[in-house]
Amino acid sequence: MHPSPAFHWHDEAAMLGEAGALGCARLFAMTSGGPRVAHTALLVDAKRRCLRFHLANANGIVPGLLAGPVLALFEGPHAYVSASWYRDPAVNVPTWNYVAIECEGPVVALGQDALVELLDTLARVHEGAGGWHRAMMERPRFEAMLGAITAYEMSIETIRGTRKLSQNKPTEIAALAAGVEASGAGEMAALMRGAA
Repeated sequence: MHPSPAFHWHDEAAMLGEAGALGCARLFAMTSGGPRVAHTALLVDAKRRCLRFHLANANGIVPGLLAGPVLALFEGPHAYVSASWYRDPAVNVPTWNYVAIECEGPVVALGQDALVELLDTLARVHEGAGGWHRAMMERPRFEAMLGAITAYEMSIETIRGTRKLSQNKPTEIAALAAGVEASGAGEMAALMRGAA
């Protein structure tokens, strides 16, 4: 996370809500072959402070998941900020504004019933009513695919957040947000305006 306290995000409920809305994270773990990363869809259970996800058994990160803490990184809106958008570009440098949430903790493997429940819930969350569901798939094909993946649960022991929105330059936010919006990053511009 960013070292400046000006950008630290401490609202755990908001962070978990944002992580759940993003729905996808990068998982980092150490393996005997070195550090590995995997991208996966996740479900956030804020009440239980845990994340649930599944990965292919052949994924290179799998041997490290149960061996030590895992880091899940959720990335929200982000945008380049040009030094030329400041009133005095001669005393500023370009930067990048972003929203990020890190969850860290131990991981356990779940059984097949939990895997099926996770897959059904992920489909329901992302497909909505009337979308794809497991009954639309050939049962033998679904069961064969189950053997190639495993569900996991990560207990969140530590959560850290960064909301780097130029809030350390309050007199510049309007101009910076206008520049960010003109570059096509409207969501980040709106967050910056909200931080003013």
